[in-house]
Amino acid sequence: MRDAVTNLIKTYDITGRYLDRNAIDSLKTYFDTGAARIAAAGAINANAAAIVRRAGSQLFEELPELIRPSGYAYTTRRYAACLRDMDYYLRYASYAIVAGDTNVLDERVLQGLRETYNSLGVPISPTVRGIQIMKDLVKAQLAAMGVTDTSCVDAPFDHMTREISEQDI
Repeated sequence: MRDAVTNLIKTYDITGRYLDRNAIDSLKTYFDTGAARIAAAGAINANAAAIVRRAGSQLFEELPELIRPSGYAYTTRRYAACLRDMDYYLRYASYAIVAGDTNVLDERVLQGLRETYNSLGVPISPTVRGIQIMKDLVKAQLAAMGVTDTSCVDAPFDHMTREISEQDI
Protein backbone atom coordinates (compact mmCIF):
# COMPACT_ATOMS: atom_id res chain seq x y z
CA MET A 1 0.00 0.00 0.00
CA ARG A 2 1.34 3.38 -1.00
CA ASP A 3 0.40 6.84 0.18
CA ALA A 4 0.20 10.13 -1.70
CA VAL A 5 3.83 10.98 -0.91
CA THR A 6 5.17 7.63 -2.09
CA ASN A 7 3.17 7.79 -5.31
CA LEU A 8 4.30 11.33 -6.02
CA ILE A 9 7.97 10.53 -5.48
CA LYS A 10 7.67 7.36 -7.56
CA THR A 11 6.19 9.33 -10.47
CA TYR A 12 8.97 11.91 -10.41
CA ASP A 13 11.66 9.26 -9.92
CA ILE A 14 10.48 7.26 -12.93
CA THR A 15 10.72 10.34 -15.13
CA GLY A 16 14.03 11.45 -13.58
CA ARG A 17 12.73 14.87 -12.59
CA TYR A 18 13.13 17.02 -9.51
CA LEU A 19 10.02 17.90 -7.58
CA ASP A 20 8.45 20.92 -9.28
CA ARG A 21 5.91 23.46 -8.04
CA ASN A 22 2.99 21.10 -8.69
CA ALA A 23 4.64 18.38 -6.64
CA ILE A 24 5.38 20.75 -3.79
CA ASP A 25 1.77 21.99 -3.86
CA SER A 26 0.51 18.40 -3.76
CA LEU A 27 2.74 17.64 -0.79
CA LYS A 28 1.58 20.80 0.98
CA THR A 29 -2.06 19.82 0.49
CA TYR A 30 -1.35 16.31 1.76
CA PHE A 31 0.28 17.58 4.94
CA ASP A 32 -2.23 20.41 5.45
CA THR A 33 -5.12 17.93 5.40
CA GLY A 34 -3.39 15.48 7.74
CA ALA A 35 -5.38 16.42 10.85
CA ALA A 36 -8.71 16.10 9.01
CA ARG A 37 -7.69 12.75 7.51
CA ILE A 38 -6.69 11.40 10.93
CA ALA A 39 -9.92 12.73 12.46
CA ALA A 40 -11.88 10.97 9.72
CA ALA A 41 -10.09 7.68 10.33
CA GLY A 42 -10.69 8.05 14.06
CA ALA A 43 -14.39 8.79 13.55
CA ILE A 44 -14.74 5.78 11.25
CA ASN A 45 -12.89 3.54 13.69
CA ALA A 46 -14.96 4.65 16.67
CA ASN A 47 -18.29 4.44 14.84
CA ALA A 48 -17.85 1.80 12.14
CA ALA A 49 -20.58 -0.55 13.35
CA ALA A 50 -23.06 2.31 13.77
CA ILE A 51 -22.17 3.78 10.36
CA VAL A 52 -22.70 0.44 8.63
CA ARG A 53 -25.92 -0.23 10.56
CA ARG A 54 -27.33 3.22 9.78
CA ALA A 55 -26.26 3.04 6.14
CA GLY A 56 -27.86 -0.39 5.80
CA SER A 57 -31.09 0.82 7.38
CA GLN A 58 -31.23 3.84 5.11
CA LEU A 59 -30.41 1.76 2.04
CA PHE A 60 -33.14 -0.76 2.78
CA GLU A 61 -35.59 2.01 3.57
CA GLU A 62 -34.85 3.63 0.20
CA LEU A 63 -34.83 0.31 -1.67
CA PRO A 64 -37.20 -2.01 0.25
CA GLU A 65 -37.35 -4.42 -2.68
CA LEU A 66 -33.89 -5.62 -1.64
CA ILE A 67 -35.24 -7.21 1.54
CA ARG A 68 -38.51 -8.52 0.12
CA PRO A 69 -38.83 -12.14 -1.07
CA SER A 70 -36.61 -12.63 -4.12
CA GLY A 71 -34.72 -9.42 -3.30
CA TYR A 72 -30.97 -9.61 -3.23
CA ALA A 73 -30.75 -9.10 0.58
CA TYR A 74 -33.86 -11.14 1.39
CA THR A 75 -32.36 -14.00 3.36
CA THR A 76 -30.49 -13.50 6.61
CA ARG A 77 -27.31 -14.75 4.95
CA ARG A 78 -27.58 -12.25 2.09
CA TYR A 79 -28.53 -9.41 4.42
CA ALA A 80 -25.50 -10.15 6.57
CA ALA A 81 -23.29 -10.37 3.46
CA CYS A 82 -24.48 -6.94 2.35
CA LEU A 83 -23.60 -5.39 5.72
CA ARG A 84 -20.28 -7.26 5.74
CA ASP A 85 -19.42 -5.80 2.33
CA MET A 86 -20.39 -2.31 3.47
CA ASP A 87 -18.08 -2.70 6.45
CA TYR A 88 -15.32 -3.84 4.09
CA TYR A 89 -15.75 -0.74 1.89
CA LEU A 90 -15.77 1.51 4.94
CA ARG A 91 -12.59 -0.01 6.36
CA TYR A 92 -10.68 0.34 3.10
CA ALA A 93 -12.02 3.86 2.60
CA SER A 94 -10.48 4.72 5.98
CA TYR A 95 -7.11 3.40 4.80
CA ALA A 96 -7.35 5.48 1.62
CA ILE A 97 -8.30 8.57 3.61
CA VAL A 98 -5.23 8.23 5.83
CA ALA A 99 -2.99 7.52 2.83
CA GLY A 100 -4.44 10.47 0.93
CA ASP A 101 -4.53 8.16 -2.09
CA THR A 102 -7.02 5.72 -3.58
CA ASN A 103 -4.38 3.25 -4.72
CA VAL A 104 -5.18 0.82 -1.90
CA LEU A 105 -8.75 0.59 -3.17
CA ASP A 106 -7.60 -0.52 -6.61
CA GLU A 107 -5.15 -3.04 -5.17
CA ARG A 108 -7.22 -4.52 -2.36
CA VAL A 109 -10.90 -3.90 -3.11
CA LEU A 110 -11.83 -3.17 -6.68
CA GLN A 111 -9.85 -5.81 -8.58
CA GLY A 112 -11.46 -8.81 -6.95
CA LEU A 113 -14.79 -7.11 -6.43
CA ARG A 114 -15.61 -6.85 -10.09
CA GLU A 115 -15.18 -10.54 -10.74
CA THR A 116 -16.92 -11.59 -7.53
CA TYR A 117 -19.97 -9.39 -8.05
CA ASN A 118 -20.17 -10.41 -11.68
CA SER A 119 -20.16 -14.11 -10.83
CA LEU A 120 -22.70 -13.69 -8.01
CA GLY A 121 -24.99 -11.36 -9.93
CA VAL A 122 -24.84 -8.71 -7.20
CA PRO A 123 -26.75 -5.59 -8.25
CA ILE A 124 -24.45 -2.60 -8.55
CA SER A 125 -26.77 0.37 -8.06
CA PRO A 126 -27.66 -0.55 -4.43
CA THR A 127 -23.98 -1.14 -3.72
CA VAL A 128 -23.12 2.28 -5.09
CA ARG A 129 -25.92 3.88 -3.09
CA GLY A 130 -24.76 2.17 0.12
CA ILE A 131 -21.23 3.46 -0.34
CA GLN A 132 -22.51 7.00 -0.91
CA ILE A 133 -24.71 6.80 2.19
CA MET A 134 -21.67 5.81 4.25
CA LYS A 135 -19.74 8.76 2.82
CA ASP A 136 -22.53 11.11 3.86
CA LEU A 137 -22.65 9.60 7.36
CA VAL A 138 -18.88 9.93 7.83
CA LYS A 139 -18.97 13.55 6.65
CA ALA A 140 -21.83 14.30 9.04
CA GLN A 141 -19.90 12.69 11.89
CA LEU A 142 -16.86 14.84 11.10
CA ALA A 143 -18.97 17.99 10.91
CA ALA A 144 -20.44 17.12 14.31
CA MET A 145 -16.87 16.84 15.62
CA GLY A 146 -16.13 20.35 14.36
CA VAL A 147 -14.09 19.39 11.28
CA THR A 148 -14.94 22.11 8.78
CA ASP A 149 -13.25 20.69 5.69
CA THR A 150 -14.52 17.16 5.12
CA SER A 151 -13.46 16.99 1.48
CA CYS A 152 -10.76 14.41 2.26
CA VAL A 153 -13.57 11.89 2.71
CA ASP A 154 -14.90 12.30 -0.83
CA ALA A 155 -12.10 10.78 -2.89
CA PRO A 156 -12.13 7.17 -1.62
CA PHE A 157 -15.90 6.77 -1.59
CA ASP A 158 -16.34 8.50 -4.95
CA HIS A 159 -13.52 6.44 -6.44
CA MET A 160 -15.17 3.19 -5.37
CA THR A 161 -18.57 4.18 -6.70
CA ARG A 162 -17.14 5.47 -9.96
CA GLU A 163 -15.04 2.35 -10.54
CA ILE A 164 -17.86 -0.03 -9.65
CA SER A 165 -20.38 1.93 -11.73
CA GLU A 166 -18.21 1.83 -14.84
CA GLN A 167 -18.31 -1.92 -14.84
CA ASP A 168 -20.93 -3.81 -16.81
CA ILE A 169 -21.98 -6.14 -14.05
